[in-house]
Amino acid sequence: MNPSPFDLTGKVAVVTGGYGVLGGALASGLAAAGARIVVLGRRVDEAEAKAEEIRRAGGDATALVADVLDERQVKIARDAVMQKWDAVDMLINAAGGNVARARNDDRPVFDVPMDAFEEALRLNLHGTVIPTLAFAEAMSSRKSGSVVNISSMAAMRAISGVLAYSIAKSGIDSFTRWMAVDLARRYGGGVRVNAVAPGFFITTQNRAVLVDSRGEYTSRARKIVDSTPMGRFGSSEELVGAVQWLCSDAASFVTGAVIPIDGGFSAFSGV
Repeated sequence: MNPSPFDLTGKVAVVTGGYGVLGGALASGLAAAGARIVVLGRRVDEAEAKAEEIRRAGGDATALVADVLDERQVKIARDAVMQKWDAVDMLINAAGGNVARARNDDRPVFDVPMDAFEEALRLNLHGTVIPTLAFAEAMSSRKSGSVVNISSMAAMRAISGVLAYSIAKSGIDSFTRWMAVDLARRYGGGVRVNAVAPGFFITTQNRAVLVDSRGEYTSRARKIVDSTPMGRFGSSEELVGAVQWLCSDAASFVTGAVIPIDGGFSAFSGV
């Protein structure tokens, strides 16, 4: 019997930010599909805890410590992966998130400190560019591999309060397309770069903005739900299927795509 084209058995997947809410769900989901997971992040205890959780569930996982904004650390991590497995088959760029000081929900955008703007921009754009350039170089030498970036609805529509985050995620969309074209033309169709664009999910970073002290939705959260045809927030596990597809042979002719996973938010006119 031929294996499923969605099967990832034996493939090596590096997940940056692999212990966060979204990254952690992706790490566990890809492990369940058979991938060997490298949980990469700067917090050693959280990375080790996530790797152990995957192993307890029957998966294969290793923790590596690197700051995605430190090119030297990322390259050392890449070399460690190559030394252990001689391959990097998948890179999931899940590190990122907004910076509280860069928000302007309750003040004019002119009052946002420039250093906070730059911090959010670097975390969400450079924090994807640096790992991609490092790990895609290893993929290109073998002419095989899949990179999946994390975009956002903030790249598609103006969403209040998050200027730097929105600009960074718009950059992710452009970077995804640019890298997809360049790698395919230079190294053939075996190296693919795509992105998923999540709608609204409640995470550790945005919980205080979406859920009040009584555990009820804030006015911002209610606006989001009302603008989402499915009428709810997403669950982190609902990202896994699309990412598994993009990483697998089932998506062998897909590159440069940005896939919305948003309950219809990006399709809805509001009318």
